[in-house]
Amino acid sequence: MKRSQKHYWIILTFICLYNISNCQNPLISHIFAADPSAHVWQNDTNTLWLYTSHDVPGTNHHATMSDYHVFSTKDMINWIDYGRVLSIEDVKWGVSYAWAPDAVCRHGKYYLVFCMYEKNTGKYRTGLAISDVPQGPFKDIGYIKGVDLGQDPCVFTDDDNTPYLYWGAGGHCYAAQLADDLKSIIIKTKTELTSQLTNVFEGPWVHKYNHKYYLSYPGLNDNKWPEEMVYAISEKPLGPYKYMGKYISVFKGCSGTNHGSICKYKDNWIALYHSAWVSGGKSEVRNLMANYLYYNADGTIKPVLTDTLGITNGVLTKSIILLEAENAMASGGKLEGTKVESSIKGYSCKGYVTGFKYRPDYVEVLVQVAKDMDADLKIRLSSDSDFYADILVGVTMLAGWEGLKIHKTIGWEEIDFGKVRLKEGDNKIRFTSHDYNIKIDYFKLEPIIP
Repeated sequence: MKRSQKHYWIILTFICLYNISNCQNPLISHIFAADPSAHVWQNDTNTLWLYTSHDVPGTNHHATMSDYHVFSTKDMINWIDYGRVLSIEDVKWGVSYAWAPDAVCRHGKYYLVFCMYEKNTGKYRTGLAISDVPQGPFKDIGYIKGVDLGQDPCVFTDDDNTPYLYWGAGGHCYAAQLADDLKSIIIKTKTELTSQLTNVFEGPWVHKYNHKYYLSYPGLNDNKWPEEMVYAISEKPLGPYKYMGKYISVFKGCSGTNHGSICKYKDNWIALYHSAWVSGGKSEVRNLMANYLYYNADGTIKPVLTDTLGITNGVLTKSIILLEAENAMASGGKLEGTKVESSIKGYSCKGYVTGFKYRPDYVEVLVQVAKDMDADLKIRLSSDSDFYADILVGVTMLAGWEGLKIHKTIGWEEIDFGKVRLKEGDNKIRFTSHDYNIKIDYFKLEPIIP
């Protein structure tokens, strides 16, 4: 590399690490998220979905991870964060360590496949939660029977619609065929793949390319951190697998861990993974990354270039936080004196919140962000007459005792309430109406990243 070229890349890396809004990588900078599981569902091939774990700001350990998020995009530039979709609080059998998830669409339902410690045994279990829509929120329906040490699950569905589960950590990896309802593995198919996977540590992921099965995973070279992404290939989903080498090596700004997925989206193969770029190198608070992945003629994977330009050649990514009012209680918020209905059409997802009878009645949503930041707040609502409302963001009221006057709408309208201040970590936004005719569809926040 010429000296001028070297200096260019040094300067570009410096700018992107300290002014993340100028780069495509990281994908999303308003929240700490890791372990991206990427999917394109057959009923909507225009949308890429990411199912991720969530890192708590200020932490120094992964033990603080307690919930999951879902993100989507239609162009890899504009992203939607749907908020918290499942928490340890929602899982009766779970107690801690909400680590890497996956997702699967089966028989018209969407399943979040996740892992947590079980309260009564202290064993790592692979949990299962269900939703009617890909963005959740998800309802826990127990853990997959027959799986012990069930960390970092991956579900791969073959061309014949047979589902397989892969899991493992601490230098072990297992696989098995799943039952049709996903609630248990078929015990006789359980296979330990550890001896076939050089340097395997955790986080298996399986995809198919040219009729071959690719098992990728974070590996530890000579048991030394940080992890690198490596892969193996097989003729069958349960192996045997042949180790092929690295496809993401150690890179500047990497986290101590890595964990990712490989997905085909709009005719391009993409490697999803995580780094510590948003936190400036702090490995316990990570962020999502993506780069194109290419194959050689013999089917081997070319090394992925973990650059700052990502897959949009440096075009700025944007993100919004979209919180459906009817999902408030399932996503860390609250309804007080209000209720969910769906009789008035035109709402965006599964319903809306109404029933504001007294001034203390409200709908409250949870917003999670990585750092103190400003955001533009919009609320989609419907009202047949002018009314007054109180909007509380954290401990700050957007208006005084008299409340905010909001004019009647023509059907559903998105009202812009301007810039609000979000604090690092969890934020509650509460909407209280002085009129019982009000209907609230969703809350939208557009982070303002300087």
